[in-house]
Amino acid sequence: MRPVTQDGHESNTDTNLLRTFAEACPGRRVDAQRPETSTRHPILGPITSIWEAYAIDPEIRFKGSSGGTITALSTWLLETDRVAQVHAAQPDNSDPRRTEAVRVTDSKDTLRTAGSRYAPVSVTPTVDIDSSTSAVVAKPCEISALRKLTQLRGTDGPILLSFFCAGVPSQHATDDLVERLGIPSDQELESLRYRGHGWPGEFTAQDTEGKVARTSYDVSWGSHLGPAIQSRCKICPDGVGESADITAGDYWRADERGYPDFANAEGVSVLIARTARGETLLREAAAAGVISIRSIDPDSVAAIQPSQSVRRRTLSGRLLGGRVAGHLPPRYRGFGLLGLSARAPVKSARAAVGTYIRARRWQR
Repeated sequence: MRPVTQDGHESNTDTNLLRTFAEACPGRRVDAQRPETSTRHPILGPITSIWEAYAIDPEIRFKGSSGGTITALSTWLLETDRVAQVHAAQPDNSDPRRTEAVRVTDSKDTLRTAGSRYAPVSVTPTVDIDSSTSAVVAKPCEISALRKLTQLRGTDGPILLSFFCAGVPSQHATDDLVERLGIPSDQELESLRYRGHGWPGEFTAQDTEGKVARTSYDVSWGSHLGPAIQSRCKICPDGVGESADITAGDYWRADERGYPDFANAEGVSVLIARTARGETLLREAAAAGVISIRSIDPDSVAAIQPSQSVRRRTLSGRLLGGRVAGHLPPRYRGFGLLGLSARAPVKSARAAVGTYIRARRWQR
């Protein structure tokens, strides 16, 4: 999925295409969004309304990563013919260790896309950005690219749904974890899920002979998947899906220290309507009995998403450290990163030094 330059292939030098690429590719540029109906939160981005939420359907809520809200909304959009298809990701049919992009046209099939996939997948290549009869569920970086492309074309485009993202781990991290749990790499799997079936649920792999291997979310993400995220993810300005119409995330309960409590419970999401279109859809889904919603304070969400808060407050330091080491980062506009770093000067300085050291070590 990484772009490569191939010998013997002529590059496209169309000026308009090159300009579009430079403005839309999140590896080159990311712009903070400011929809007219929203107010801007320094950590969570544009907010038209913000809710504690969960899917009314108990099966969707159980199988989803948190409250099942994105799956519930996707199902409802198809059932009511608001869209003809939903672009999303699901376990690869031929190898559940892998993740594939799919186009779902039947609401009965949305449950297969429920739950997080902490592995590389590209949903955007399947999307017609001029279509207003489709919805897209994808990572914040992909949604950012789609939003920019629709803005450049002057169209509304698909309904954009995203989620809080801490980064995309290497596929090797999944493969290694399955093997560490006792299922050899040459053994075929029947299924693999990263979360869900409870909140947050367990990392669970089952092979074709019926053997089940599992470990907690705290161990799977904290010790194996999280440390293997891509380099670009470590300098991401937008882990909260600012460019979406609606964004979902975990509305964790906090422990006595104020950090997320990963004890198993019934899933609860935070849902953020960012645009007028997202606001309308969210309220209509609630009125139809698809999701349950309760208004909440955005600061309470930022407090139980410490990784998102810390990353945004220290990002200027990371970018500075990378620049000094000779790495040119993407351009980020409108996020107020310098102001956020000024509120956490010590952590930002440590981030700058740490990034510089890691970058220099990598160069050697």
